[in-house]
Amino acid sequence: MKKLLYFIIVVSFIDTFIQLPIITPYAKSLGASNILTGAIVAVYSLTNMFGNILGGHWIDKYGRKRMLFIGMISVTVILLLYPLAATGTQLFIIRLLHGLAGGFLIPSAFAYVGDQTRVGSRGKAMAFTGAAIGIAAIVGPAVGGALAARGQIEYVFLFVAGLFFMTSFLVLRYLEESFISRDRSKVHVKHFIPLLKNPLLLQASLAAFALMISNGTLAFALPLKVEAIGLNASATGALLSTFGIMAIIVFLTPINRIYDRAQPLTLVGGGILLIGISMLFLSYITQFWLGILTMIVYGIGFALVFPSMNRMVAESSTKTDRGKAYGIFYAFFSLGVVAGSSISGAIAEWWGIPFIFTAFVMLVVCTILFVIDRIQKSKRH
Repeated sequence: MKKLLYFIIVVSFIDTFIQLPIITPYAKSLGASNILTGAIVAVYSLTNMFGNILGGHWIDKYGRKRMLFIGMISVTVILLLYPLAATGTQLFIIRLLHGLAGGFLIPSAFAYVGDQTRVGSRGKAMAFTGAAIGIAAIVGPAVGGALAARGQIEYVFLFVAGLFFMTSFLVLRYLEESFISRDRSKVHVKHFIPLLKNPLLLQASLAAFALMISNGTLAFALPLKVEAIGLNASATGALLSTFGIMAIIVFLTPINRIYDRAQPLTLVGGGILLIGISMLFLSYITQFWLGILTMIVYGIGFALVFPSMNRMVAESSTKTDRGKAYGIFYAFFSLGVVAGSSISGAIAEWWGIPFIFTAFVMLVVCTILFVIDRIQKSKRH
């Protein structure tokens, strides 16, 4: 069943990544203004936050399998609406619904993984989920970009809709519910309150926010940096692929034993520091090979953070509130996506130092994480 879960995670993230190269030109082709195009891009992540939180409660209330299946079928139908959009406004509404429905998928899948793994092996299992996302991040934009280059943007949405429909069948036929019905009677929306006060979940959510801030900075500022040092757009793709490949190497090789041997907070803190260092270096690179080395450091940092913070979420929750825990966590994830490129754009406009600012943010978040940990330890003694 775990292999099916990893496949579901690949499919769920392909839905996001495959649209990265095409959603802006598609909006423009429908006559959307620059402001509306920006809103079309951003509204998915904004409504995804609400979908994460709402879906998180329902995942605990009605079960992982049911909400995963409903999310899959809903996204399938919504994807079929994309080729029918005739105006930018219609595309905006479709993206709004898409983000909301898509918000059910990832918390469901990760709640499943958390349910299916033991405490001593969760780190390695979460590393495999990171590899699944890495595969989606590499394959998705490549397929989307290839179809778009041939003038077949509509086929991207039809392709993903077909993939989701097939996956919905696999969920219905082969996935077993991991949360038994008698436990669901204990589920209540008030369980959000203690989760929001849980220091381990708070630390994981701050790490997710920081990670996606750094990712948003890369999406916005890296193409500009590449252009500034006299390279073309293909260099940006190579640099981004380098960090993805490096992360997958860590996730899938024996290096992944570190996730169950080291404390997750130590790995998260170390990873965020490496990301901050790579951000600082990116501000000063003048040659392509230095960029490659910097993105290798970023990839190692990303690889240390992602499985470890997901392990922290699993260990801060029980079966009765794990859906809500992942809902909160991925809401911070989505918030970081929205804030990352927006803040980087503003900092670039005002001061021209998006990478340096992000490095400072990483340092601040890392400090906050360890201050929270120190406070909790002092309370226990």
